[in-house]
Amino acid sequence: MKKILNSNIKNYAALILLAVLTVVFAVLSLCGALKTSTAYLLEEIAIKIILALSLSLVVGFLGELSLGHAGFMCVGAYLGGKTAALLVNPLGNGLLTLAVALVVGGICAGLCGFLIGLPALRLRGDYLAITTLAFGEIVRTLFQNTSEQSFGGPIGLATPRFEKSFFYVICFAMAAITLFVIQNLIRSKHGRAIKAIRDNEIAAKATGINVTRYKLIGFVLSAVFAGIAGVLYSYTKFNVSSQTFDYNYSIEILVIVVLGGMGSINGSIISAVLITFLNRELANVLTGNLAVLKDLIYALILIAIVIYTNAPALKNFREKYSIEGFKKRRKEKEQNG
Repeated sequence: MKKILNSNIKNYAALILLAVLTVVFAVLSLCGALKTSTAYLLEEIAIKIILALSLSLVVGFLGELSLGHAGFMCVGAYLGGKTAALLVNPLGNGLLTLAVALVVGGICAGLCGFLIGLPALRLRGDYLAITTLAFGEIVRTLFQNTSEQSFGGPIGLATPRFEKSFFYVICFAMAAITLFVIQNLIRSKHGRAIKAIRDNEIAAKATGINVTRYKLIGFVLSAVFAGIAGVLYSYTKFNVSSQTFDYNYSIEILVIVVLGGMGSINGSIISAVLITFLNRELANVLTGNLAVLKDLIYALILIAIVIYTNAPALKNFREKYSIEGFKKRRKEKEQNG
């Protein structure tokens, strides 16, 4: 019984931690103990966690490279933000309006994921990456060229910022829900099918797994949570600009997932926190024309990670200093001594 309990605690450690943090932040909010700047940072961290977890479902567990994640976020931000703007007068800027906006943004992003996924997921590797990248840029360009009366055009969409100071608590609650859904999916028979496709698609087909169906499930669910993150993002701003959701933003999310470890839920969460802090520091240091160096830094991080994880010359180093290596040596030490 004790082993089962310890195993459950270990398996759901990240979820328990997020739930505890949500409660702690709620208490701090009621006490008014957090600065406004800290609250904004917490909102950004929670949104990045949702984006990292949702992309990890496709890149880490399904094994497909998607470079258009910011496109799904853009759909959620614009359509969810527009819904909120329309409902503010009749319903007020409260939880009901936010809930409707989240549903609309998530469903619309999921539909886009389905429509893109049907043809795109028959592609693999570079072809899929290029297709998703093109989708993200097309979506951004479409919203940028709308009329000011519909979605704001080049100046962006005016959105209502949540009127309560505890919005970061809602963001963390949504991050916990995202983690709960994805974690349970991965540990279910559907998750095992998704990982089987990642490991060997031909073998998965041979065992009777409907590859197209499970690819669509992963792609659509990932898009839904990206859309929800987009709605939350729109609520943190007074104006949403399509320029935010360019391919650089998709690369930033990809860096978070790769840095945390492909297929590692806990790693994605930790990496999301680290990259968000790095973002904040770089924004303070790299001002003016130097701001473009931020994208270069992310590119270098991505290149360094790829070299580290794939270079044969670093194989012994990886095995020695990996978490698995530490566990193995500790186990051997306990057995010997």
